[in-house]
Amino acid sequence: MTDPRPVLVDTTAQRRVLVVAILASFVAFLDGSIVNVALPAIVDELGGGITLQQWVVDSYLLTLGALILLAGSLSDALGRGRILMIGLVWFGITSLACAAAPTGELLIAARALQGAAGALLVPSSLAIIISTFSGAAQGRAIGMWTAWTGTAAIIGPLLGGILVDTTSWRLIFGINVLPILVTLFLLRRIPEDPVLESRSRIDVLGAILGAVGLGGPVFALIEQPRLGFDHPAVWLSLVVGVASFIAFLWWERRIPHPMLPPSVFRYRNFSMGNIATAFIYGALSFGFFVLAIYLQQVAGFSATLAGFATLPPTLVMLFLSSRIGSLAGRLGPRLFMTVGPLVGAAGYVLLLTIGDPVDYWWQILPGLLVFGLGLAITVAPLTSAILGAPPAEQAGIASAVNNAVSRVAGLIAIACVGFVVGSTLDLGALHRALVVTAVLLALGGIVSWCGIRNPAAPDTVPTKTPPTGVSSSATGDASDARTDEA
Repeated sequence: MTDPRPVLVDTTAQRRVLVVAILASFVAFLDGSIVNVALPAIVDELGGGITLQQWVVDSYLLTLGALILLAGSLSDALGRGRILMIGLVWFGITSLACAAAPTGELLIAARALQGAAGALLVPSSLAIIISTFSGAAQGRAIGMWTAWTGTAAIIGPLLGGILVDTTSWRLIFGINVLPILVTLFLLRRIPEDPVLESRSRIDVLGAILGAVGLGGPVFALIEQPRLGFDHPAVWLSLVVGVASFIAFLWWERRIPHPMLPPSVFRYRNFSMGNIATAFIYGALSFGFFVLAIYLQQVAGFSATLAGFATLPPTLVMLFLSSRIGSLAGRLGPRLFMTVGPLVGAAGYVLLLTIGDPVDYWWQILPGLLVFGLGLAITVAPLTSAILGAPPAEQAGIASAVNNAVSRVAGLIAIACVGFVVGSTLDLGALHRALVVTAVLLALGGIVSWCGIRNPAAPDTVPTKTPPTGVSSSATGDASDARTDEA
């Protein structure tokens, strides 16, 4: 059987696939960045104070993190295009429910349902890229996906501020309907998923254990700063979540058709790439969280000005990600995944020049530009290496695992902010946080150099998918031979 990944030979069809994947993920990323600026207006109308603000954000993240593995499994079992369509329709309906919510409680419930819809979008959109493109074209496609979905970080706060100031906070949810309709129209014009020899079966018990196993610890991390570890809701959800996750791992090794096949971790680039992801995305969440708060609370920047101040890394990614993704597709990901985090770490070391008073142009901008360069070098090759390692029929669950790792790493990193900065975020605390961020990025680069292997040249590997009858262990052995070559 030939490799199912270069399914489309029509470049027009491939471009449509890429546009659909970008738009579908863009909706989910935009919703995550646009909501924060509307929280004061939401509380002014619905009440609820800081608790409502926290849960408007956290209810979305909770269901997104808890269900993303199930979403990846559904993507592989039922087809990426079908799950993408369900996710888009569901996201549109729940967005309208958020916009129309008359009370804070109903808004939180609608946001939780919206997070579940968001869990369907990102794994399916990445999986459809992996099953459509291969080689350098795949690297470039993932680079473009990374760059354009990253623009949600630019557009979100600016668009949200304009809508809140000129109309109503409710429109930040209602506006989702427009890109969703466009994406649904384009989705109907792309070819259906390639027919694979076998599709994953839905593992119901594994889905429940996986959702509780991820959702319990995520809930504990979200509520711990407010309630404390001694609160029953925190420690009980943590204990139940950890126990469920252990049971989930045991169950997945026991059944013939697991939701998370243990064989996927036999692929070296997948397993080591996810370890690198934990360090890199933990650093990304930790560093930007502390820096944004410092700029507003200590340096005196307004929220809008702080948003503009932290845009340079995103702009650098927008211009460079597709080019670097294409290069990595030809040269292999190992060098990029090693150099990129180290360059990013150098950027955070440069930020140690921040003093009192803050000089943005000389103390902050150079470090952010260097960090942005490192991020642009890293992200597309990282995504391509991880998702390109397993066979095409596991692309959905591979994407889901990688997204879950990055989001949980970010949650854990932010939950640890208090241990690093202490009770007061002063200049010394900021410097400690910058050093920790640089160390995490450097660890990501070291893991990549030690663990990532460049795939063998295509002419030395006749097929990535085994013939009918070849066992999964043989597949893993073949992949190891393919990815172990430096």
